[in-house]
Amino acid sequence: MLVGVLALQGAFREHEVILKRCGVDTVQVRLPHHLDKIDGLVIPGGESTTMGKLLNEYQLFQPIKEKAGRGMPIFGTCAGLIMLAKDIAVSNQPRLGLMDIVVERNAFGRQLESFEADIKILELGLEKFKAIFIRAPYIVSVGKDVKVLANYEEKIVCASQGRFLAAAFHPELTEDTRLHRYFLENMYI
Repeated sequence: MLVGVLALQGAFREHEVILKRCGVDTVQVRLPHHLDKIDGLVIPGGESTTMGKLLNEYQLFQPIKEKAGRGMPIFGTCAGLIMLAKDIAVSNQPRLGLMDIVVERNAFGRQLESFEADIKILELGLEKFKAIFIRAPYIVSVGKDVKVLANYEEKIVCASQGRFLAAAFHPELTEDTRLHRYFLENMYI
């Protein structure tokens, strides 16, 4: 299995490290031909407006959408969640629009309001998951085919739909591999 990590900006190296700890080979995705041999894609956190501009500039939007349409699993964290969303509250910035979710950017506040919280993700077991929220979005609403996996203070912070997984936080900044393993084990069904 070969997992691509979108490497235009953001925490892509951290995702590569955690995926390798899960026993998976990775490749950095910067150009359309980098998508050719990958089995799945991780879209990291970063700055979603910049990421959208870079996806346009490097002509990655359409190839990613096409591969997703043919069944490629995608895991988006923080800005990656925003890129996966069908709609963004009060924004028309470029996005992939693959998940039937509406998100709000920077919903928990600015950089100074970043925080950590232990959240329940029952699909990962009874032990709580340490979630790191940095200028994090949250999911405002979900479509009928979207499964909510976790909440924080009644706000949706993790969800899945088919082969797509989205988290408002940064699992790659922890030592906990469970959410990446969940993606690898369940998104390929």
